[in-house]
Amino acid sequence: MASSDVRKERQESFRRPKYVLLKPLCKCLMNLWVFIHSVIDCIIDLCFSFYYNDSKRTQIPTVKESLLMESAVSLAERIRNKEVSAEVVVQGFINRICEVNPLINSVVDERYEVALQEARDADTFLASTTLTVDELKLQKPFLGVPFSTKDSTAVKGMHHTLGLVSRRNVKATEDADVVILLKKAGGILVAVTNIPEYNLWCESRNNVYGQTLNPYNTTRTVGGSSGGEASIIAVSGSPMGIGTDIGGSIRMPAFYCGIFGHKPTTGLTPLKGLTKRTGLEETTMVTAGPLCRYAQDLLPLLKVLVGNNISQLQLEAEVSLNDIQFFYMEESGDLRSSSVSEEMRQALQRAVSHFQDLSKTPVQKVKFSGMRYSFKLWRYWMTREPFDFSKELADGKGTVSVWKELPKKLLGQSDFTFAAIMNLINRDILPQENPVWAESTTEHLLSEILGKLGDNGVLLYPSHPFPAVYHYSSLLRPFNFGYWAVFNVLKLPVTQVPMGLCKDGLPLGIQVVAAPYKDHLCIAVAKELQKAFGGWVPPFPV
Repeated sequence: MASSDVRKERQESFRRPKYVLLKPLCKCLMNLWVFIHSVIDCIIDLCFSFYYNDSKRTQIPTVKESLLMESAVSLAERIRNKEVSAEVVVQGFINRICEVNPLINSVVDERYEVALQEARDADTFLASTTLTVDELKLQKPFLGVPFSTKDSTAVKGMHHTLGLVSRRNVKATEDADVVILLKKAGGILVAVTNIPEYNLWCESRNNVYGQTLNPYNTTRTVGGSSGGEASIIAVSGSPMGIGTDIGGSIRMPAFYCGIFGHKPTTGLTPLKGLTKRTGLEETTMVTAGPLCRYAQDLLPLLKVLVGNNISQLQLEAEVSLNDIQFFYMEESGDLRSSSVSEEMRQALQRAVSHFQDLSKTPVQKVKFSGMRYSFKLWRYWMTREPFDFSKELADGKGTVSVWKELPKKLLGQSDFTFAAIMNLINRDILPQENPVWAESTTEHLLSEILGKLGDNGVLLYPSHPFPAVYHYSSLLRPFNFGYWAVFNVLKLPVTQVPMGLCKDGLPLGIQVVAAPYKDHLCIAVAKELQKAFGGWVPPFPV
């Protein structure tokens, strides 16, 4: 053996014991950190529970009119068949909003009188039209059915504050494109709902309208940014709504509020009128999508919201659940995130077991190493979005400085919530991710996932480490929303599916993920899970 080879062998043999010891040492340290993190989570929940005790909970009253419990497609069918008038349906939901909104603070502006007139117009049209029921279903699938949308999605004549004090009196001058599409489909908009400032926080709270409360437990969050939307749907104040999603903003509130939400494949829904978007943006993670109580409403709503891009999807395709290849992950692996709770793991395992019995091929447990960078990747790609948060907080009139705003906040003089200031710190002060690393890691992770999913695979993935948390406690756990945000980075279609309630009466759920333009697979799986496990559970006595 050459002397150089001998030296190399000696060096390797000298190093080998170190590497043998290093791996278990790293594993021990990781396990120790996970344990410490779990203890910290318990302490956080304990401390918040002392303030948000059961005496502060508010019970949501039961629904008095049975039609308010029906799906949007069922209501549309009954209206088309003249079994019930659109006016009666719209009035019923308006009455429900008036009853429950003082308890949860979801709706921030309304157009009740206009909506009732539009309902009467729909009834008049039905009485005189020569169109058949099938033709009506094709041309106006939601004729006479009320819906709602969030403050940040423009509705002509309605407040469009974006949760900013400086825009307290601003009203939209035209409808967002997605609102136009749903109105053309016959939908009647009744109200707009609460959001966080500029849609960028995991609670729906701002200094214009205050905080929205979770109907399952009013001491808990509804999530953001479509939190007002999800909560009013959950209490049967609206049968369906339009959400938007840039970092989980459809799926997070849908999970916390126990309803269905679908984030479509990115690029399919029109963007004009969403926040301040013009529709000309070339690169973005944001998309609009449906929120509803019943899985059967998802596909018809998605057909409407994608507009002319419907040809890119296979929404009419027959889906054989037996032939789908199912994969699942139990956690992201991001050490900054909380550990997934036992009840959330059990909800995932129930879905896994169900499809294990149903599918022709075994359900496979997978691990995508890049998922541990979920938050970091989303944080990087947010810097590529076509807006500057500090300018947007100032509503385009200069910028908001974190160095000026933080002292004002501490003195109680700021117009912004602490969450908005945290976002400023994150964007303007903390070191940013390396672009080369972030883009290559994103590309590798996407390639790895698509290599598994192919054209007929879905991934079952946790919605979050645990059910809805106490108000404000997300400030101490800001990385957990990476469970949703990573799929915005990857631009994949995802359906949030409710999976019953935990022992504390809060919604459980999972995410169903597919390859781009395979939205129909997500929705088919969601419908099967609703059939097997019940779907939406009302947050009030029935």
